Amino acid sequence: MNTSTTHYPLDELNLERSLGQRISESEVEGSAIPLIDLSNFDERREEITEQLWHAATEVGFFQLSNHGLSVDEINHAFGNADKFFGLETDQKAQYPLKEGTNAGWEYKAQVRPSTGTADQKESYQITRPNMTDLWPNRELPAFKSEMLAFERRCWELGMKVLSCFADRLGFERDFFAKAHDQGSEQYQSTLRLLHYLAIKDPKQLEGEPWRAGAHTDFDCLTMVFQKTGQGGLQASAGKDASDTLTWHSVPAVDGIITCNIGDMLMRWSDDQLKSTLHRVRMPRAGEYMGHRYSMAFFCQANRDVVIEGPNKRYPAMTAAEYLNMRMNANYTEKSST
Repeated sequence: MNTSTTHYPLDELNLERSLGQRISESEVEGSAIPLIDLSNFDERREEITEQLWHAATEVGFFQLSNHGLSVDEINHAFGNADKFFGLETDQKAQYPLKEGTNAGWEYKAQVRPSTGTADQKESYQITRPNMTDLWPNRELPAFKSEMLAFERRCWELGMKVLSCFADRLGFERDFFAKAHDQGSEQYQSTLRLLHYLAIKDPKQLEGEPWRAGAHTDFDCLTMVFQKTGQGGLQASAGKDASDTLTWHSVPAVDGIITCNIGDMLMRWSDDQLKSTLHRVRMPRAGEYMGHRYSMAFFCQANRDVVIEGPNKRYPAMTAAEYLNMRMNANYTEKSST
């Protein structure tokens, strides 16, 4: 398909590079991120759908409570992440991020156009069809089965949320579940484990203000797990970059899942749902300076799925074509040691 007309709802290559140059920024106290209760989902589907739609069209970010994933199972997944990142560097380097697969381990390999420098983190990506030789089975025998089980739980919740958007967009209720079919070799949704490095030298707070530079996600829906006391995630509640970007801190609370709309779903909805800029800032004096862990599940449509909105505002293209362009905008080759 012709990709010359690709539309970036918040054009990362141009928008992020211009941050701090042509766009004014401000921070406000308190959070503008809606908290949505998913309890009694089947009985309250219509009410929950309205809340999700409002949050996704007005803010682009929202948080979920009573979503069905227990704090214990989330913490167990965090424990597995901690075990993996605690391995020696040469051990982790046996499972490197492979180009074009979004699977494996990377260390300071992601450079944001908004900063021009590498994010201060390491991560390990789990993308089911691409994990050959990338599981740390020797070091962590239970890691594979436990993380695949958690990934499945994330997928189930993501499809539940996306089914609400399908209802409002006029698609069949299981439209997005079919588009994210786990049984297909074309599957490319990803569970990403993240470790932001501890601050050991106060000078870092001046020279490296961002643990992760401002960006939009290029998937359909991102679900982020955070730990209480390990904050730093901020979102801009503005709908575009023409005026001042206002940054709101996103509360980090055990068991609460933070969600944001990605560029793919914004395009798929003919721009009704809003993909929102976000970043992870460095801690400030007096704040927690230790290691920061988070996990993100990216609902990314299968490679062969065609993205076309209900009103056909933009030319149809496959998810593979879309994601390849976005990944190329965010990664550079760097040493993993």
